[in-house]
Formats: sequence, structure tokens, C-alpha cells
Amino acid sequence: MVSQKMYELGTKKSTIRAIFEFGRKRAAEVGEENIYDFSLGNPNVPTPDFIRDTAIDILKTMEPDKIHGYTVAPGNPAVRASIARSINKRFGTDFEGKNIFLTSGAAAAITICFKALFEEGDEYIAFAPFFPEYRPFVESVGGKLVVVPPNPADWQIDFDAFASRITEHTKAVIVNSPNNPSGAVYSEATIQRIADTLRAKEKAYGHPIFLVSDEPYREIAYDGFTVPYIPNYYENTLVCYSYSKSFSLPGERIGYIAVPNKVADFGKVFGAIAGAARVLTHVNAPSLWQLVIGRCADRPSNIEKYVENGQLLYRGLIDAGFECVQPQGAFYLFPKALESDDEAFCEHAKKYDLLLVPGKDFGAPGYFRVAYCIKTETIKKSLPLFKKLAEDYKK
Repeated sequence: MVSQKMYELGTKKSTIRAIFEFGRKRAAEVGEENIYDFSLGNPNVPTPDFIRDTAIDILKTMEPDKIHGYTVAPGNPAVRASIARSINKRFGTDFEGKNIFLTSGAAAAITICFKALFEEGDEYIAFAPFFPEYRPFVESVGGKLVVVPPNPADWQIDFDAFASRITEHTKAVIVNSPNNPSGAVYSEATIQRIADTLRAKEKAYGHPIFLVSDEPYREIAYDGFTVPYIPNYYENTLVCYSYSKSFSLPGERIGYIAVPNKVADFGKVFGAIAGAARVLTHVNAPSLWQLVIGRCADRPSNIEKYVENGQLLYRGLIDAGFECVQPQGAFYLFPKALESDDEAFCEHAKKYDLLLVPGKDFGAPGYFRVAYCIKTETIKKSLPLFKKLAEDYKK
């Protein structure tokens, strides 16, 4: 009667969403101030004033049909050109509007890319730990997700394991830096090594291997860490960007795919992206927010609160006895659980109304994710509870 696969996806929520919804119910029972919800990567830094002011100005000064009407599927040409200029200024690229396809956030951008590239038998590689939705995104288009095991010492890439998983069926490799959930940033040397590995494999197998760069956290890097712009290192790169984190606009669903000129058979790839977007029911990205980001593409992100929160929580967890690699970017910590069963550990943490996400779904069992894009005061109040949680295991 219905698709069993779609039914399972629709009735089994992601672990992150299930924990978040549990938190909403629990908050109704004990009060919002008594819930320490570290589950969802929902930015708490206020949306910048310049975003609000730009949106208001557009709504006041432009004709409604120009604000709320359809745009062409790839997006408003002037907005695409504005974004291309901004990228060129920052990274020395040669993009034009024709290189940009506006989407409803990074999730849509990634899925469109997977759909556009897919041919029967294709495999997509992800480095653990990875955003759990990669798996349903890949499987929804008919592909197979191949996972490179994690390297918990620093959450960087095990290149021997990576090379061994590339086969003639590999269509694309997914890179997410700064990384969700580990906070790791891949260095220029790491990106260059990924690029060299893929070029050698392309030559061996006689077909392009694409790199899909998932970049919602690009602007959130700490302590002088630089996030390399991957198209400058590898030709067959598709960039999936979102303004959800950089401008605190997760609910507005606005982002883009950047397709560099050097991509193998540019016209065919861009055409396939347009076709994939069409069958995935993309009509156009939200038209008002296209206009807003077109005007604000060059504006900076405010990450001071994330720096403060990250340092506070990291020191607090280390002081409580947890093992954790210090993040270099994004707004997550990924500590080691205090028992081998990370799901049982996160369930036990609910005793103190600490809502944590097990590492199993991220491809790294035995760890857990803590999103610190929440109120600083909430983090401060949570630290004694993390100590109590750790003391339970010491007993």
C-alpha cells in the first residue's frame, strides 16, 4: 500500500530529533530552565541586525511580486552573481552567477548533488564521525554509503583506511570541515592529500570521482585555524553551503551549490543538478531570503559566543573527568562516553536532565555529541550535573 522504506524513515525519527522532542516534553513537566538540552545544532547567537534590517528594507521598498514571486530554478541571477563575487573575493576563484545554484539549505544541496551524480551501483564515502543524515540522503537516491572508520585520537583522517575503501564504484567523497560532530578542521595538507589520493584513483579507474564539500560551519573556526577552500585544491569539487549557522538562519532554509568551471564536463554536471532539483520538487529557494543573502553575502559572522561556550564546556568536562579532543571549529564537543554503550550512557544522563546524543549514529560508538550553541548560563548550570554524572560511574 505504501513504501515500506519511506514509512520507516517517516516513523523512526533521527536520534537527534527524538532527543530534542523528549526535551520539549520534559521541559513542560519540570520547566525549561531545568532542562540541559545539548541535542540540536540550533544556533543561539542572535540573527545579525544587518540581516533583520536588510529583510525589513526589502519588504518596505520592493514590489511584492519581486519579493515573493517565483524565481528561475537556479535562483535570482543577480543574487547568484553577488554570491559568486563574494566567493571570488575571499578565495581567489573565478566564479560567475552560472556557477551557483541556490537551494533550500545545505541538506537540499547535498541531496541534489547525490541525486545528480548517481548512476546504478555508485558508492559515496564519508569519514566517521559524520552527520547521520548522510546515510538516508545517499540511500534515498539509490546509492551506498561507505564509511571510513574514525580516528579518535584527533578525529583526523586515516588515509590508509580511506584509500582502501575507494573502488571503481566510488562516485563521490563527502568532506565536512569544520566537522559535525567532532569540531575537527582539516588542514591544507590534509585537503591536498585527499586531492592527490582522488586524482590517483581517478586515473586508475578512468572516471571522475567527485568531492562533495558540506560547509555549513565554514565560518565557525577557532584559534587561527583556517578552513581551506577545497575547489582550489581539487577540480571535481561541489560545494554545498548554508547560511543556517553563519547567520543563524536555520529555519529559513537558504544555501547554495557552487559548481566550479574546472569540474569535469561542467555543463552536464550543472544540468544534472538542475534535473535532480526538479525531480526532488525544488521549485526555487525562498525568494525573500535569496534577496537578503544577495545583499549580505560579504558580511561577517559573529562567533564570539561559540568561542566562549566551547571553552567553558570543554574545561568543565575535562575537570569532571571526561576525555575529549578540543574542537577547532563548529559548535560541538564529542567526548568519550563513560561506558562502552554510548546509548545507555546518554539514557543514564537523562537522570540529571542532560540531553546528549549517542555517537553510534555518527559512526563512532562509545562517544557522544554535545551541542554548545545554547545559552551560556545553561552551560554554567550544567557543569555540576556533568560532575555528578561522572561520579556515578566512578562509584
